[in-house]
Amino acid sequence: MNERHEERFSDALHSTSRSWRQAVDRRLKYLGVSQASWMTIAIVATARSPLSQSELADKLAVEGATMVAMIDRLVKAGLVLREASTTDRRVKRVVLTPAGLKIYEKVRAEAVALRKELLAKTDPKKLLIATELLEGLQGIIDESPIMD
Repeated sequence: MNERHEERFSDALHSTSRSWRQAVDRRLKYLGVSQASWMTIAIVATARSPLSQSELADKLAVEGATMVAMIDRLVKAGLVLREASTTDRRVKRVVLTPAGLKIYEKVRAEAVALRKELLAKTDPKKLLIATELLEGLQGIIDESPIMD
C-alpha cells in the first residue's frame, strides 16, 4: 500500500474524530456539561450493566485518578451515583440518576441531529464502506498484542 495514502488516512481519521467531538461539544454547550462529562454520561447510559470506575476509565482511555475526579463532579451535580458492587465490596459501580438520564436523552438527541446534518450529503454506499473499514480496523486494534 502507498505510504502516503496510509499517512493521509491516519491524519484524516485523527482530525475528523477530533472535529466531530468538538462539533458535538459546541452543540451541547447549552447543557453546561463538558466533553468529558457528556462522554462519561453516554458510556454509563449505554453500558449493558453498571460499570466499575476502572472499567469506565478504560472505556474513556483515562487514568483512574482522572476518572475518580470526573465521577466526583458528576455525583456532586446529581447526575450519577456510586453503588457498591454486589460481588466485591471494594468495587463501586457507576449508575445514572434520573437527572443524569435526562441529560443523556438530550445529549443523544443532539448527537443524532448533528450526525444526520453532517452525513446528509454522504452517499450511503460510501458511508457503509467507511463504516466497515473503521469497524475492521477497530477489530484489528482490539486483537493486537501491542494493545496489552
